[in-house]
Amino acid sequence: MATTKAKSTKKPAAKKVAAKKPAPKSKTTAKAAKVAPKAAAVKATKVGAVKTKIVSEKKNPVKEFFARKGDPNENILTIFKDTKIIGALIGEIVGTGLITAVALTLGLFNPLYMIFAYIGITAAVFALSGAHINPIITAGMMASRRVSAIRGVLYLIAQLIGAWIGFMLISYFYNQGIASGNITAESTLLPTLTSADQLNAATEGFSFFWAITMIEFIGAIIIAFFFARALEFKRGAFTFAAVVGGGVFLAMLFAVVITGQFLGIQENVFIMNPAAAFMYGLLPSNAEGFDALMGQLWPMLVTYVIFPVMGGVLGFYLSDFANKLSGKELKA
Repeated sequence: MATTKAKSTKKPAAKKVAAKKPAPKSKTTAKAAKVAPKAAAVKATKVGAVKTKIVSEKKNPVKEFFARKGDPNENILTIFKDTKIIGALIGEIVGTGLITAVALTLGLFNPLYMIFAYIGITAAVFALSGAHINPIITAGMMASRRVSAIRGVLYLIAQLIGAWIGFMLISYFYNQGIASGNITAESTLLPTLTSADQLNAATEGFSFFWAITMIEFIGAIIIAFFFARALEFKRGAFTFAAVVGGGVFLAMLFAVVITGQFLGIQENVFIMNPAAAFMYGLLPSNAEGFDALMGQLWPMLVTYVIFPVMGGVLGFYLSDFANKLSGKELKA
């Protein structure tokens, strides 16, 4: 009986010891549980701050809108390291020369001819230079930071050279025909730009200056906008050229309708290419002295260079703004 009682008294003691052992673990777990939420809260606060900082940096529409979209490493020190720039300049010279020649032979009152010319020439030089072939486009590309300043300046020089070559080539054949006696200067005329001053004399002093300037300005916006849209969705040289040619056709059709139907002007008063305008409109050869030269030059500079360049810049900005509103990423 004594042994039985002893065994029975020891068993409850073992149970008490077993019940007391988990006590220290519960205290450690409680401390860890108290510390864990604080650490998680600090970590979440840091992560949240980082995320907020990143979001605030990205949401700067002005900075993003004017961000560089072209090659960030292209500058005056690096552009000539690659011979591709030479091929690009050759493409701009040839393309602008051909466009000038087409304008002088077919004339600018035939938009249907001009669209086929633009499509063919743009497709031919697209792989070489991107087929700007117009200072309006190059100015817009520079302003929207799609090309570097040095590339834009080189393109502008190449376009002036190309327009001069095209003008000299057509003038050579024209003068040869007159010298042979087969044609006369009165019967066959090269298309030339008619300044607002010359139109004033024919319309009893009424000024068409701002009307012609606005035609050039709006036409440049249309051409630049179509070019920018073609850049965004180009799938090949022909598709790109077709969109660009369509923009040129629309701009010239607008100019033909406004000048002929609404203003009653039959002379050639629009060109929408400052490089070509320089060659056979902006450099008069019959000015009497420097004052007369500048008197003729400045009004035409405003109409055929300054406002078209402004229109080209506005056309690219308009395309980028529409892209931004539609949530599309801008492309170079």
